[in-house]
Amino acid sequence: MIVIEKAILHILDFTSGVTVYSDQPMELEDSVQTFLQKHLEKTLARTDAKAGTFYDDSAFEKAYQGYLAGATDFVSFTKDIAKKLENAYLHTDEPVSTDIICLDLRVDDRRQFVILKCTNHTGYVHQVNQTEQGVENDIIHHYAILPGPGQRIDEFVVIDAETLALHLVAKKYSVDGDSCLVLPELLLECNLAPSQKDALKSLQDTTAKVAESYGQDGVTAAAAAKNYVAEHMEISDELDLKKAGEEIFAGQPAMQADYNRQIEEQGFEAPVQMDQEQTLKKVAKHKLKTDTGIELTIPTDYFDNTQYLEFNNCEDGTISITIKHVASIVNRG
Repeated sequence: MIVIEKAILHILDFTSGVTVYSDQPMELEDSVQTFLQKHLEKTLARTDAKAGTFYDDSAFEKAYQGYLAGATDFVSFTKDIAKKLENAYLHTDEPVSTDIICLDLRVDDRRQFVILKCTNHTGYVHQVNQTEQGVENDIIHHYAILPGPGQRIDEFVVIDAETLALHLVAKKYSVDGDSCLVLPELLLECNLAPSQKDALKSLQDTTAKVAESYGQDGVTAAAAAKNYVAEHMEISDELDLKKAGEEIFAGQPAMQADYNRQIEEQGFEAPVQMDQEQTLKKVAKHKLKTDTGIELTIPTDYFDNTQYLEFNNCEDGTISITIKHVASIVNRG
């Protein structure tokens, strides 16, 4: 359950050149609560968020600790955040107007601090004008439209008040000509670990790549990786990519060594914390598309079960797929 205790919005309008810092938190009326709650629910469930740890000399961590201790009030602390972001974005190639929403909240009674970077979108709205001839309804172009409740927030930061653990999604910008992740590098001053999404993609892609380099079928290897994840997520919420490689390439030390080297180069030194429910949904099925245009969706645990499905290499170099023991077929189209 999400309980918003404080929320504030600061406007970084690079289109008009006017920046507006709020002097007080928002009134959390029903419509505002609904808007924020929906965005928070989507944001907190994101699997592409990366875990982060503050550097020992992080100025942001010290400021946040001061806020938690009561040395700085909510408005002042969030103004400093917005000013630092404004300065960073002013040095990007093309500053884009954005609203910064900061929230102090509780998720299942655990205190969190959240920063939502809401990039403004352009759109059209109606406008009612009163003229001498009567009411005139016009359509006007508006450049400061917030993301709707059904849309995703581009970038965000979530900080656990107790552990100071970070989870965030950040985009790269060209800052003074250099590529830079503004949120972790210029605001938070923290390192980043791979995300859940990164871990799954890397496991499947690297497994397939290594298998193919040794003359094995990459599709079957990627399915084996998914099957490993499905079985492992039933008992643990951590995914250790090195252990996965040991099991997938069991008895093949050369392939294990190549796999481990590639995984280490991608930064997977430690296990990655996963959302078990979401991960199990992602790996439950394996989708295939042939060069002849045929698409198949196969339950992952059926992939290596020759009682129901079999892949055979033909003499002409093609592959035949046999689906067995089918009692009936349902037309889904």
